Amino acid sequence: MSTISTALRHFKEPTKEQLTQIFFSLPPLESLKTGEKDAQDRMDINAVLSLGEAEDSYAGKLHIIPPYLAFSSLDKKSVRFTIPLSTIRRVERLNARAGVYALSLLTWHGMKIIVQLTSLRPTADLFCSILRDALKVELQRGQMKLVKGFVKTCYSEVLVSETSNAADNEHEDGSLITDEKDGSTQEISYHGGLGLKFKFPGDPKKLREASKIKLWTTYLKTHGRNLTLLRYPQCTRLVQVGLPNRLRGEMWETLSGSIFLRFANPGYYERLLEENKGTTSTSTDDIEKDLHRSLPEYAGYQSEEGINSLRRVLRAYSYMNPELGYCQAMNILAAAILIYMSEEQAFWLLEVLCGRLLPGYYAPSMHGTLLDQRVFESLVQKYLPIIHDHFQLVDVQLSVASLPWFLSLYINSMPMVFAFRIVDCFLSILKINGEQLLQIQDDGGFLNLMRDYFASLGNSAHPDSPDPRARAITVFQELLLVSFREFSIITEEIIHSERRRFRGEIIHSIESFAKRGAIRNLRSLGRFSKEQAGLIYDALYKAMCIIPPLAPTAPAPTLFTTDGHEEKPETRIGLRTFRQFLSEIATWAREEKIVMNGFQQRIDREVAEHEFIDRLFYFWDTGCHGALSFQDLVSGLDGVMFNDLMENIEWFFNLHDKNKDGYLTKDEVLTLSESFLFIFRYEIGDAYLGAVSRFMTNAFEYGDALLPKPDNAPATGESGDQEVSSPPPIPSNQPYLNLATFRMVVLADEVLESFFETDLSESFKLHALPEMELPSSNSGLLGDLWSTIATDSNKKIFNMFTDEIGKTIGKHQVVNKPSIGRYTKLEEPKARESLLTPTLRKTLSKMSLSGSSSSGSSAPANQTSTTAAAAASPSSTSTIGASSSSASTLTVDTSLEPSSGKNLPNVPDTGALSAIPMLKAVNAAALMERTHFAIDDVKSDEEDEDDDDVGDGHDNDDQVMDEVDAFLEAHDSGLTDADKAVANDLLHAEPLK
Repeated sequence: MSTISTALRHFKEPTKEQLTQIFFSLPPLESLKTGEKDAQDRMDINAVLSLGEAEDSYAGKLHIIPPYLAFSSLDKKSVRFTIPLSTIRRVERLNARAGVYALSLLTWHGMKIIVQLTSLRPTADLFCSILRDALKVELQRGQMKLVKGFVKTCYSEVLVSETSNAADNEHEDGSLITDEKDGSTQEISYHGGLGLKFKFPGDPKKLREASKIKLWTTYLKTHGRNLTLLRYPQCTRLVQVGLPNRLRGEMWETLSGSIFLRFANPGYYERLLEENKGTTSTSTDDIEKDLHRSLPEYAGYQSEEGINSLRRVLRAYSYMNPELGYCQAMNILAAAILIYMSEEQAFWLLEVLCGRLLPGYYAPSMHGTLLDQRVFESLVQKYLPIIHDHFQLVDVQLSVASLPWFLSLYINSMPMVFAFRIVDCFLSILKINGEQLLQIQDDGGFLNLMRDYFASLGNSAHPDSPDPRARAITVFQELLLVSFREFSIITEEIIHSERRRFRGEIIHSIESFAKRGAIRNLRSLGRFSKEQAGLIYDALYKAMCIIPPLAPTAPAPTLFTTDGHEEKPETRIGLRTFRQFLSEIATWAREEKIVMNGFQQRIDREVAEHEFIDRLFYFWDTGCHGALSFQDLVSGLDGVMFNDLMENIEWFFNLHDKNKDGYLTKDEVLTLSESFLFIFRYEIGDAYLGAVSRFMTNAFEYGDALLPKPDNAPATGESGDQEVSSPPPIPSNQPYLNLATFRMVVLADEVLESFFETDLSESFKLHALPEMELPSSNSGLLGDLWSTIATDSNKKIFNMFTDEIGKTIGKHQVVNKPSIGRYTKLEEPKARESLLTPTLRKTLSKMSLSGSSSSGSSAPANQTSTTAAAAASPSSTSTIGASSSSASTLTVDTSLEPSSGKNLPNVPDTGALSAIPMLKAVNAAALMERTHFAIDDVKSDEEDEDDDDVGDGHDNDDQVMDEVDAFLEAHDSGLTDADKAVANDLLHAEPLK
């Protein structure tokens, strides 16, 4: 069982609109409610933001992204805000001096924002019109009524309230004071995490909780809070100083943008759990295994309350995102944020972290983690070259220690109190420990050094200093100082650029690992080597990239399962993907055209579609799943690519034996012949076409001969002659041809024998495919321009254009590449000796020829022959369509009428082989001494003149004219009587003078 994913191949760089949403921490488009909002316009305009006399004014851009209003300064660092339009109470245009267009925005929390629109007057009027319409929509939707109830769930409302007595009910660290009698806590309206009951990590005095609370309270009163928070430079500075425990959860969701998801989807979390109550899956089983391994040192997770909260959050996320479900280390992340946030808050923050902030970190392939690990190694090489060179010298892998840092966000690597304050300290850790790192000699020394350093983060950085303020600086504060001062040059743009640089390398590495895992998980390789199985995997992976299959599903449980073991999900491909896969493996499963137009020579490849390919798909689906796994493809190819002559004949027979009874019906013989014609459709010459025609003739002759004898015996005349009567119609499910007879018919033809001996197996070719190109990650004007021009549709348009020019100048030529390619020049098909005995063939050849000549003289000229497919029986005819490249028609006269002057020889009836069908087969086989071609009927000019003089010419002319009149009546010109009258008048019209 193996799961094959092509999701990494479909990665696309975010568009300009998506980058704007990410920058402003907006929910993704699919999370926004559809409807009227989709029709609303978006717009941005140059503006100057002012908040009051105490704050500086900042120039930037003001964006309307319904249902949000956003602003960013020109440097995209100083000032930024994103507020829902439903939190704006009033918008007024200010009466400023001439030429100034300014608006006053009053938010829900009473904060007044002044915005000066610096664009032209028409642009400003349009912006105001769009803003007015967006506000009306929010009012009609009733979102403004929801603001009052939502803000009550935020602790910041209690913190800034002058009448609140929340501080009297809290410990110094922010946890609630419990009642000494029953141990209960006071009910609160705002959301909080497990820390309110089980206390927050760290010593509140060392963390200076009281000072942090005062600083944040002052900022939130003047710069908004929760839904209306404005991010000024002071906000960034306060985050670097540290968040207070009581405010940490709310600030996490505010700064990440998850608060907008919670506001837009009230009650969604509870409904999701209720609708999926009792639902189990592979993800829920994995969650149960990891619950008690999630921060077990914290008191909250030593109780059922904490474990149940963690279980509900992880399960809810797996229900909302079933494609990802649950991944390892996700429990550590959820357990950490649940200490500071409620279940609903943690649920939405987990969605933002896994989907936007840390894409690919918590995926089965962990491609995001591996990519950032590679970026980290590149930055170490660039900014800390001495440490990098030393690691290379002693062969120390940086990923041994740093990969867990990325995966758990330091939560498992250092004390939680410090892990929660990490921003971008990866390089700073190596910088501070540079001297010790240069002394290590192996991976173990590296891990021990990092563990000892993280354990000392709470210690004084300068314990021997005489200055008490220097002694108060901890190792962790020194880490933050180095990070903010020395590595602030590493911007977000640099990180994104490095990610684009190494994304291809990481994807190839992950794909290579997945390929080895898929081959290793195969139950059987058959007669393939691992290298050959790898080539099959490459063809399958390419087909899946072009035509993605359905999502991996677990096999349905069967009644025979007794051990209760559930098989893991595996990837299976459908019919369309299988056609694409087979076109990479089999030469006859694709249409390859060599196109020459005077300007270029190219090979156009298309996937062939035929019933033979569909039949092969279901033939290999031995488990009747309606889809094929990697194991099914390997086993199916193993059953044909290593066969000898007899095994290939049997394989081809079984492929067309629908009910697997060991016999082919007459319809299945016709289907088998059509499969031959499909495989041979582009072969040069008529050799293969003649072989198929001879096969059908012989197959139908022997099939008729093996039919059971009818109940009514043939009548006998006075002279003792047997009267030949037409056999009864054959039922559609009547067994007609067995394997032994099929094998004999095939071996009677040299072309078919050669095909089954070597050509069939060799038509399946395993070869190394060219490396697939990853989606372009070009940035900038030229990169975007080239990605816009060099598309598949534009290439097709260019090819069509050059083809039309080639047709105009007479240099356009298309050659279909043959699938087998054994014959490279036109050759007549060679018929082998008849399968019947020489005595019967010699005796009956003369009789049939004489009978044919006597009957042919009285028969009409247009009824002298039937097609090769009609050799099945005198009462039924079948026609096989050949390719347009073949102009020959094989004709065999299979009529056998008793001669008036001679009696048919008496052939004894042996077993089930009756005499009459045998004689018919002998008569037909006598005419197969040389295959009849259409060119044989071509006559010279003299013969044509002689034929014109023979018979009644007038009768023939009348008959021809009748046929012409009938044809004209059947094929009307499409003109009305009036149109015809106008056309007749034009015949007598005179030119203008």
